[in-house]
Amino acid sequence: MTVSFNPVSKDEKHILQNLYSLYLHDLSEFTEGLDISTDGSFEFDSFELIWKEEGLTPYFLKKDMKIAGFLLLLERPFLNKDYDYSVNDIFILKKYRRKGAAISLLKELFKQKKGSYFVVQLANNIPAVIFWRKIFSELNIDFEEKKQIVDNEECLVQSFQI
Repeated sequence: MTVSFNPVSKDEKHILQNLYSLYLHDLSEFTEGLDISTDGSFEFDSFELIWKEEGLTPYFLKKDMKIAGFLLLLERPFLNKDYDYSVNDIFILKKYRRKGAAISLLKELFKQKKGSYFVVQLANNIPAVIFWRKIFSELNIDFEEKKQIVDNEECLVQSFQI
C-alpha cells in the first residue's frame, strides 16, 4: 500500500469541493453553525479564497492512487508572525479511518514543513480532540493546549514545534 500527499490542482477543485461537503456534514454534528445549502450540500463559504489567497494550500491524501482525504494547510502570509503553519482542516474518508492514513499524511507534512504550528478543534468534537492527542502522542510532539473562543464556539487550540 502506497500513500501520497499532493497539492490539489485548480482543475481538481470540484473534487475538493465535494469532499468539503462530506467534511462539513461530519462537522455539523458538533456545531449549530453549519446547515445545508438549497442544493442539499454543505458549502465551505470561503472555498474560493483557496484559489485566490496566497498561504492557503489544499492537499489530497491518496492511498494506492485513490483519494482518501484532504488537508488544508494555512501558512504565511495568510497567518500572523507567531506561527508558520496551521492544519486548518483534515478529512479522511470513513473507509480509510483508523488505518494509519492520517498519521502517514501528517508525518509526511511534518517531514516537508518544519516550523511552528497550531491546530484548532471544537471542544465538543471529542473524536477530533482524541485524534489530535493521539497524533501528538504517536509522533512524540510536545504541545501546549488552551481553551479559546473562535467564531463564537468554544475550541481547543494546540500549538507545537516541528
